Order: sequence, then structure tokens, then C-alpha cells
Amino acid sequence: MKKILKMVFGVLIIVIFIGTIVFLYNRSKSKPVIYETETPFVSNIVKKTVATGSIVPRKEIEIKPQVSGIIQEIYVEPGNKIKTGDLIAKVKVIPNMINLNNAENRLNRAKISFADSEKIYKRQKQLFADEVIAEGEFQQYELSFLNSKEELDAAENNFQIIKEGVSKKADQSTNTLVRSTIDGTILDVPVEEGNSVIESNTFNAGTTIATIANLGEMIFKGNVDEAEVGKLNENMPLLLTVGALEDAKFEAKLEYISPKGVIENGAVQFEIKAKVNLQDTLFIRAGYSANADIVLEKKDSILVIHESLLNFRKNSDSAFVEIETEAQKFEERDVILGISDGINIEIISGLNEKTKIKIPKL
Repeated sequence: MKKILKMVFGVLIIVIFIGTIVFLYNRSKSKPVIYETETPFVSNIVKKTVATGSIVPRKEIEIKPQVSGIIQEIYVEPGNKIKTGDLIAKVKVIPNMINLNNAENRLNRAKISFADSEKIYKRQKQLFADEVIAEGEFQQYELSFLNSKEELDAAENNFQIIKEGVSKKADQSTNTLVRSTIDGTILDVPVEEGNSVIESNTFNAGTTIATIANLGEMIFKGNVDEAEVGKLNENMPLLLTVGALEDAKFEAKLEYISPKGVIENGAVQFEIKAKVNLQDTLFIRAGYSANADIVLEKKDSILVIHESLLNFRKNSDSAFVEIETEAQKFEERDVILGISDGINIEIISGLNEKTKIKIPKL
């Protein structure tokens, strides 16, 4: 009986040992890789580049004062619509004391000279009326009187301009009243009442009192990389996406490509400008950031595949795909490529719509 138990126990151990070996062997065998396939398909490809920039008014100007002084009153604020000639601000002239003193001295001398010429003129006029002096001699005194009168008027005007910024002959103080030179919208008023301002002159640009622009005519101003600028030309269509306006798209037409590039962050960028077609239902504020999609090339109804299916030979630009000849058997097939949008790529020759292409395992 003991012998039988020993034999059964020994057989059981052998069976377990053999089973363990078989199990481990089966675990060690790799499973065959099953590759999935896909076929080429017909689609449209649009090759485009993106330019970043902002939407700004085509015409934006800065209003400067004609005289230096202090802002006495401001009549507008940002956002106000304004027309040519509308009042923006009033400047109170603070005269230069040296110039004011010189003008006052000139005025006093002109008054003395005029008073003297007037007395002489009246005396000579009476003598001429009594036929004591000739007409030619009287004309000289008359001329001297008229000159002294003009000099007095000029001195008074000069003194008034230096003191108050306006001539006494002027109907209104045109120099001290700052007016708009265009129709548009007030974008910014960088000064406040009480600020000192400087007039625009040969040596100084002057203080900006207000910035005005016509928001009815906007342009996109952006930059494109040197690798793409050679593919652009005027009148190309653009599609603008404005970050501040969700789901809003604006059409634009390229008007300007800069002939000179500027280095920014180590890359050469070229400025572009495009006219924006505004929508009546949406209001665009000056300075909105925007991205412009520029269509460089477009093809409709062409045979394409996903770019991820492509392989490239080493030391060569030739491309190929692996096509299925039999079940899970593949061979290389050279293809000629066309345009790409970064996801799909055109197949000019080498494949058809029934060709099964191996999808590489990642």
C-alpha cells in the first residue's frame, strides 16, 4: 500500500513539474503582433500660415496745442464721438516774463511815438488847410502818422498774444482753444485740467492732449516669419480671429507687405497690413489682439492619407508606406507627395483608394 502511495505521489510531482514547465514556456512565447490598416481617402487640403497682431484704426492722430500753457478746461472724454472743429480743450497761456516785459516796453514806446506823430499830423493838417505848406510836404507827415498808428496796433497785438495767447483783432481765441482736425472717436485723453502743456514746434513734438481715430475703418497689423513671407502677395484673403470676441470671424484683404524685416526674438519678422471688413452687429475696439489665417494653397477633392502613415528612408527625402499584400504581410511602396496641412498629405501617385496601409505601432 505504501508503495502505491509513493508511486502516486511521485507521478503527481512529475505532472506538476511538467505542467509548470509547459506553463512557463507558453508565458515566455510572445504573441504575434496584429497590425491594423487604413485606406487613402478623398478630402480637401488647405495649407495656411498664421500671423499674430492686432486690429488698429487706419487713421489715428494726436492733437497738439498751438500755444504752451496750462490746461484750463477739457470738454471731451474717451469714447466720445467728435467732428472736425469740435472743441476739445482750452489752454490758459502762462506768458514768459521776459517776452512779456519786452512786449510791454514796445507797446509803451509805440504809444509815445503815436501821440507825438498825431500832434504833428494835426498841426500840419491845419497848415495844409490854410495853404501854408504844399501837399507834398503834408503827405510826408501823414505817412509818418499812419506808420506810427500801424506800429501801435502791432505792438498791442503782440502784447495781447504774449499775455493771453490771442490777438485783439481775432474773433475768437483760436490759439488757446484746441479743436479736432478729423471726424472720429476720442481714444485717449492723457492730460488733465491743470497739467502744463507744450506747443508743437520745430524742436519739440508737443504735448498730446487727445488721440482721435476713425473706428469705422480698421486694419489688421501683424507679423509673419521670413519663411512664409515669400508666399504672400497683395489682395490675398485673410480670416481674422479676435480673442476678445468669441466665435467671431472677420474677413480681411492683404494690402501691404513690408519690404524690410525686423529681428524679434532671434527670428526675422515682416510686418503686414490688411483691410478688415467690419460687421455692423459687432463693435471692434482699437488694439484688440487677433490672429490671421492666411491661405497659401488650397486643393479640393484630392487623394490623401494621414501623415503618421509615412516613412522616410535614411539619407534621402524619398517617402514610402507599407501596404498589405496578404493578410498581415506588408511590403514597402514609394509614394509621391503633394501639399500638406500638417495632418493630412496629398498622394500624387503610388496609391489608390483600395490600398491598405499599415498603421505603425507607437
